[in-house]
Amino acid sequence: MVRIIPMASPSLSLTSLLPLSFSSLSPFRISANARFGVSLNASSYPSRRLALFHLGSVIPQAQLFGVKPSRLQRTEGNSIEAGTAGNRAPASTAVTQESALEWVKNDKRRLLHVVYRVGDLDKTIKFYTECLGMKLLRKRDIPEERYTNAFLGYGPEDSHFVVELTYNYGVDKYDIGAGFGHFGIAMEDVAKTVDLIKAKGGKVTREPGPVRGGKTVIAFIEDPEGYKFELLEREPTPEPLCQVMLRVGDLDRSINFYEKAFGMELLHKRDNPEYKYTIAMMGYGPEDKNAVLELTYNYGVTEYDKGNAYAQIAIGTDDVYKTAEAIKLHGGKITREPGPLPGINTKITACLDPDGWKSVFVDNIDLLKELE
Repeated sequence: MVRIIPMASPSLSLTSLLPLSFSSLSPFRISANARFGVSLNASSYPSRRLALFHLGSVIPQAQLFGVKPSRLQRTEGNSIEAGTAGNRAPASTAVTQESALEWVKNDKRRLLHVVYRVGDLDKTIKFYTECLGMKLLRKRDIPEERYTNAFLGYGPEDSHFVVELTYNYGVDKYDIGAGFGHFGIAMEDVAKTVDLIKAKGGKVTREPGPVRGGKTVIAFIEDPEGYKFELLEREPTPEPLCQVMLRVGDLDRSINFYEKAFGMELLHKRDNPEYKYTIAMMGYGPEDKNAVLELTYNYGVTEYDKGNAYAQIAIGTDDVYKTAEAIKLHGGKITREPGPLPGINTKITACLDPDGWKSVFVDNIDLLKELE
């Protein structure tokens, strides 16, 4: 089973956000060599919605990132440049992009939780606690909005990456789609956990054994809802819930976006031509101590159906306003302008990456107040 060692230093985590409405279904293409297989069925279900509120004023980008206003100068060819002491810079977003990139790299960020929808909440909680060793951290019912949330993980939300399960009243089935891959859990004895899962009637889709071309022992299982989990045999770690794998259509584009807009590091990249896929591990710290995002590119596949089951990843930030501007500067689409959530005043912003995967950024200070 999973054994946890203490975190070196506590960091912030996200309490519940109102999950957004279902992702719209998009066309997809998939090949026989796609990594780990995918679901091809599509369906849609009603969902509760989060009202989108836009701010009444806009803060200039230069002011957001601490860049002093500079006098514009007209040069040959009628182009406009921004004059600074001793040099010139284009009046486009060059200066603010540089400032934004520096700020993003210094922002205090961590993956907080991953949100997805389930049709049988109690059955899923039972499987996660009895078979995967998670703890039910908290559960809340919102009858006026017709949904229930459950937070599970291997440690408290203020220091661990956790899952947020969402049950929408009356919806018992979702389409996971072709784009979502799997979650990863690190543990000391994969075979022992697989035996337990089998004894409990769980589904094992890949028996324990070394990963292709390597020595790490892995296995694949499915939860009662059909979400895949990769079990990885590792030494004790402070972050057992260690991976979220998503498929992307242009890996280099995605790496560039997550580095510049999200401030993540490219931890490593591996090409597997024999099986026609490439992966890139992105995160805010080394894989053995932090949860990471695993981006997978299957040769020749540029679009995926995202279904309506997987929702989003939540990330902590010191400033949602600067975060939103940095995302815009690097090609991201803001789906929820930065500002406080109605009723709880926690400031958030939401966005889509170039492939349409959703993320939510949450103000760290507001989170501390919410967790008190």
